[in-house]
Amino acid sequence: MHAIRSKGFTLIELMIVVAIIGILAAVALPAYQDYVIRARVTEGVSIGSDARALVGTTAVTQNDLLTAAASFNAQNGGVGASSKYVSSVQIDGVTGEVEITLNAANTGSVPIDSSLIYTPYVQTDGGAVQLGVALGGVGTGSIDWGCASASNDVSDGRGLPRVGAHTVVALPAKYAPGECR
Repeated sequence: MHAIRSKGFTLIELMIVVAIIGILAAVALPAYQDYVIRARVTEGVSIGSDARALVGTTAVTQNDLLTAAASFNAQNGGVGASSKYVSSVQIDGVTGEVEITLNAANTGSVPIDSSLIYTPYVQTDGGAVQLGVALGGVGTGSIDWGCASASNDVSDGRGLPRVGAHTVVALPAKYAPGECR
């Protein structure tokens, strides 16, 4: 007698393969969703770079900063810059801070009106001074940007602490760019 050799897989083997694929999908899906949200946040950072460049090139005096901020903020019906994933990009005319507010409906699972805040500091001999203070005659030097999300560890580590209390909802650190965590 000849033994009949089965061609194919047994039911147990197929069930094991399906279980392994399910476990891999359960791990990969949340990581991919976070990746997609971070990519959408990066668009906001890119749009905000125009505002940061404007502050860096025009803020020679407080009046220059006020004028540049008013001009920038008046764009697109008063929201500054915007896109599918960004509700608004606004410049504070006194401090030079650039606030990037994300559109939670299109960005993903971020809190409504989550924002990244870029704060300009002037590097002087005495250390970092916020731009609004430096324009008051405290010092001159190159501008360095501190970025704040729900966590502020990177900016704190660079000697650029968040100044004052912000009333905006900070973007959770896991979605923020590396410089803003």
